[in-house]
Amino acid sequence: MENQHKHIKGYRDLSPEEIALMNEAKAMAEQVGALVEKIAKTPGVDGRWVATGKTDLQKGFMSLVRGIAQPTTF
Repeated sequence: MENQHKHIKGYRDLSPEEIALMNEAKAMAEQVGALVEKIAKTPGVDGRWVATGKTDLQKGFMSLVRGIAQPTTF
């Protein structure tokens, strides 16, 4: 279905600049995610702190995306 966001409450059309920012943030999140996985697989690292870092980074990127998208719902 084309323009699905128009059928989901709380979503709006994004400007070309916002779309570019959203894509850049998501690409950076993928790179950071790969680094986190590499660190997690490294022997001797403290997995608890890696897990905390992963969660905090995920929340950070979600916050950036939400800041760009500016949804109207909770």
